[in-house]
Amino acid sequence: MNTRIIYSTFSLLFILNWRANTVLAQSLRQNLAFNTGWTFKKTNDASAQKEWEKVTLPHTWNATDMQLSKDFYEGEGQYKKEITFGNEYKDKRLFLRFEGVGQVAQVYVNNKLIGTHKGGYSAFCFDITYAVQLGKMNTILVKANNKARKDVIPVNHFLFGIYGGIYRPVSLIVTDKINITTTDYASPGIYISQKNVSASSADVSIAVKVENVSKQAENIIISSTIYNKKGEKILEKLSTHHVTTQGRQQFVQDLKVVDPILWDGFNNPYLYKVVTRLIKADVVIDEVTQPLGLRKFELVAGKGMMLNDKPYTMNGVCRHQDRWGYGSALSDSQHQEDLGIIKEMGATTIRFAHYQQAEYLYAQCDTMGFVIWAEIPFVNAYTGEEADNAKQQLEELIKQNYNHPAIYVWGLHNEVYGKTPADFPAVLTRELNDLAKTLDPYRYTVAVSGYGEMDRPTNLNADIQGMNRYYGWYEGKIGDLEKWATGLEQKYPNNLIMLSEYGADANIFQQQEQATLKESWNYTLPQYPENFATKTHEIQWPIIAKNPIIAASYLWNTFDFATPMWNRGSMPARNMKGLVTFDRKIKKDSFYWYKANWSKEPVLYLTERRTTERVNAVTPVTVYSNVGEPILYVNGKKIAAKPSVVSVPVHYVFENIQLKKGKNVLKVVSKNYSDEITWNLK
Repeated sequence: MNTRIIYSTFSLLFILNWRANTVLAQSLRQNLAFNTGWTFKKTNDASAQKEWEKVTLPHTWNATDMQLSKDFYEGEGQYKKEITFGNEYKDKRLFLRFEGVGQVAQVYVNNKLIGTHKGGYSAFCFDITYAVQLGKMNTILVKANNKARKDVIPVNHFLFGIYGGIYRPVSLIVTDKINITTTDYASPGIYISQKNVSASSADVSIAVKVENVSKQAENIIISSTIYNKKGEKILEKLSTHHVTTQGRQQFVQDLKVVDPILWDGFNNPYLYKVVTRLIKADVVIDEVTQPLGLRKFELVAGKGMMLNDKPYTMNGVCRHQDRWGYGSALSDSQHQEDLGIIKEMGATTIRFAHYQQAEYLYAQCDTMGFVIWAEIPFVNAYTGEEADNAKQQLEELIKQNYNHPAIYVWGLHNEVYGKTPADFPAVLTRELNDLAKTLDPYRYTVAVSGYGEMDRPTNLNADIQGMNRYYGWYEGKIGDLEKWATGLEQKYPNNLIMLSEYGADANIFQQQEQATLKESWNYTLPQYPENFATKTHEIQWPIIAKNPIIAASYLWNTFDFATPMWNRGSMPARNMKGLVTFDRKIKKDSFYWYKANWSKEPVLYLTERRTTERVNAVTPVTVYSNVGEPILYVNGKKIAAKPSVVSVPVHYVFENIQLKKGKNVLKVVSKNYSDEITWNLK
């Protein structure tokens, strides 16, 4: 009892001293970009030069070959950097943090193996303090290997290619010997939880993990301060702690925010920030800043998403990270361009498939207001050897992204099947679900099936059941989506169900007049006309919009992407279900379909603008308009007939329009907007 009283007195005096004095508030933590001065070579490529070539990170060696065919370089590549660490790093801790290396990495410092990381999409952080020689030249060598392995997810290159290389940024982190941890699965070391969030108050809990590698135990203050968007301090919590030298220690601070401004998606993506500091002897010795968006996500069966107790529309898209000519080695500006395109379309939620994506993206979604789904690459197939790695990657995903308010759900698997609920995929999914709930009890979990039946043996092992439905493309007719949705509503009215993928391939170089297309397509054919995908989305979106059992829908995909093992639709190594081409230069007709339905921006758009060579003299003309009923002119002559409205208010069709031989100019006008295309009748 006496010991507790003495320590309590010490704590009070320590805090009073902290408040009374002017503190040297300079954080000793440094986070330094470590992306230049690297050289690279392929280890086992006989056709490549053996000399090291200069590269700047991010870098992938598959930027071209993986996007052209299945004959891509799969194996090891080595990266080397030589650097002198000066005496300014004496008595400091040094860490190398890699945001993404495809897909197994071994890191050496001065020929000493520092660590191995398995998984191409999550960050990892290694302590290099004890291997570095101060005042001397140090050699850092990274061996990266993108060969598919049975024990690392994904276990193959089938649904998407595993790009090789250090394809995301690297940083050198410098800290004091007492620091907020950097090596808890490369997390920020602080975990911000929120409960009882309302317009009147919100309970915030901040868990801080601290390491002490100095020679003795120390007394420190942990200060957590919440700042508003203007940078004004609104709340501060100070607590004193005795930090021993025996292991990583966690300390928790609880705060209550009164009358908070809520993070409300696109309505108001309001962000506070939390700055957590370690103070020793009136000096800030470490500091970490994290976002704080106070919000309440609640999914209600038959109603969908409730954000802060109000209905929130979940118009969703999926996104792969790669791009033509760049592979996965993208800049922040390229990530931002993708988000800009998605926002232009009017989407409110994004499924980042099928793996952990760039940290910049998650941070931007916080700022922009996207509601997002994050997942691990347990996809397509299993070997029975990947359980440990799947759990590792899920823990990395959650810990590294725990503080992003935009994330509402953790994805556990996509289209991995067993024959019974006791088979490996179902058992592992249940274990992943338990792990996710242990690490983060405040968010949902989801697992995805490629079949439409709820009673599949791997289903119902997460909070949400996602289903990928490609009616008209891989099975049945386009309109069969209606029967599927109503059937689920009748049988499972209390289940949380999402349409996690839907769509069809669209090769912009292949065109067929939409009026001639039926409601099904044989995807084994060499033709993937853009028009069939357009028709698919025109029919399926109205079905989705009117069926409340679908809590959220995610069209597949925003962008075309590389599938190196495929050769379909006369386009090798390409999935063409994107609404935008692989190079982001052409937005397909279906992009404008969703923009007209979802966006508040004005849209007046004539479809089939690439179907320039026509064979039918009498044809319908389709217009997407959210600016009112359009007027059509054909070769300068106004068409007297009014268009019919099909399924949704933005979908207008002028029937039986007569074309002349040769060139035909079609123009639509509504209010102050117009659009024009040219068709040529043979």
